[in-house]
Amino acid sequence: MEGTEVAAYFDLDGTLLDASSEKTLTAYLTKKRPWRIPVGLVSWTTRYLVGLLTGKSGYDAARNRGHFTGVKWEVLEQMSKDLVQNKLIQCIPKDAQSRLDWHREQGHRLVLVTATVAPMAEQMGRALKMDTIYGCGPDIREGRLSGSEKGWSVPRRKGKAPIVEADAKENGHDLSQCYGYGNTHADSWFMRLCGNPISVNPEGPLKKHSEENGWKQVSWKLP
Repeated sequence: MEGTEVAAYFDLDGTLLDASSEKTLTAYLTKKRPWRIPVGLVSWTTRYLVGLLTGKSGYDAARNRGHFTGVKWEVLEQMSKDLVQNKLIQCIPKDAQSRLDWHREQGHRLVLVTATVAPMAEQMGRALKMDTIYGCGPDIREGRLSGSEKGWSVPRRKGKAPIVEADAKENGHDLSQCYGYGNTHADSWFMRLCGNPISVNPEGPLKKHSEENGWKQVSWKLP
């Protein structure tokens, strides 16, 4: 079987990165522009409550983008670039980098599928030399963020599965031969599509699911 028929699909935070890329970006934005704290807090809280009232799970409601309300996309692009180059690149465990190198040696495509906001996802993906990057955001990113995800691609929880399926179909991959890497039960929805699911630093539900289904488990952590 030719290596080009195989892809390795990776989550980002807690999987390839021993840190939270979006939390790091949010903290950096707050530090640089502390006046945004009340704006972001009010917007995030409002969207969280509205999410709960409209039937979203607590997990999904809490992952709204209210904390970025009013920020220009270009600002997030530049801040993401700065953080990746000066901080986050150092948060990639050696074992994670070695695994990426192994997949390249096999000729596999490397695909990043993450709910991290798109500017940060793309900067991290470039630093990791991924072949394709799927982050959270709209196709056209101009002006300021409203805090809403309406019209966005949102690869989160079950939302990662159709993205992986579409990518595999477009690129002629046999998912039964592909690899799926994630660190939480939310990632299990796309991991189970792959013939080689590998749980990274699993805890709680994912660890239990991995043990029950015979999934390989690895530990990728910074020393």
